Amino acid sequence: MKQLALLSILSLAFTFNLNAQNKKKEDQNAIKNMCGCYDVAFNFAETFEYSGDSTYVPSETKHAGGLEWVQLVEDDKDKISMQHLLIVGPPNNKMIVKHWRQDWEYENTNLYEFNHDNKWTFVSLPKDEVKGQWTQKVFQVDDSPRYEGSASWVHVDGKSYWESTTAAPLPRREYTKRSDYNVTIRRNRHEIVKNGWIHDQDNDKVIREDGKDDVLLAQEKGYNTYVKVDDSKCKVAQEYWKENQAKWALVRTKWDDIFARQKDLSLEEKVDNKGLFKYLFDEEKYQTAEEINPLIESFVKK
Repeated sequence: MKQLALLSILSLAFTFNLNAQNKKKEDQNAIKNMCGCYDVAFNFAETFEYSGDSTYVPSETKHAGGLEWVQLVEDDKDKISMQHLLIVGPPNNKMIVKHWRQDWEYENTNLYEFNHDNKWTFVSLPKDEVKGQWTQKVFQVDDSPRYEGSASWVHVDGKSYWESTTAAPLPRREYTKRSDYNVTIRRNRHEIVKNGWIHDQDNDKVIREDGKDDVLLAQEKGYNTYVKVDDSKCKVAQEYWKENQAKWALVRTKWDDIFARQKDLSLEEKVDNKGLFKYLFDEEKYQTAEEINPLIESFVKK
């Protein structure tokens, strides 16, 4: 009887482990299905406002689009990294904009949660809290931190999706035009569909001050669609990455060194009146670690 009981326990453990491995494989496939060439549509509309101010002016509805290449940068058993490259300009003079990057880490316990005003709080989560989950880490165009959130991928009824709620800095479409709030609470949903994927968002526009409760100013809806097209349409972006990937690997390595300190992080918005991305987007300078490392370090507040 004891042997039968032991065999039963071992069989259950084997089945559980096999199911976990199969689930992880499904997760990995869903994440990597976001790679490739896409016709992208970005859509944002302010839905509700709570200011109580009759002079309040809501953000304009925004529609934009273009081609975007999502490059697989790293494909490890517990980490998948993807770089977005936006293609802009007329057909005879296309330009590449190094866009956002998303890293996915399996059962990750260390996160940098956005606080407010260019400050991130280091958070260490218990292992049992992130079991089976993936952390999505999103980075700015200069590979500095943006926002991070942990949740489980769900595969049900033919759907694969991931949902998380986390604080984030204002997107460029907002911070270049307004300063009446300083935090975006993002409810992100990434869903894989037959013709590509969807980035669905329901966001809060929040005023955050130390020692005070958050104040909800307004809400917005974001609905970004990534429709798969032939990879050849993104050839110019693929060529850009081949020529520039070594430089951006150095940039990522320096940021990884900073994150490994596992301390709260506060960044300068500008150094010598220039943002970090303006330095790094220089096509001639900042090609070596000797140039890149001190530059990035100069933006880290001591």
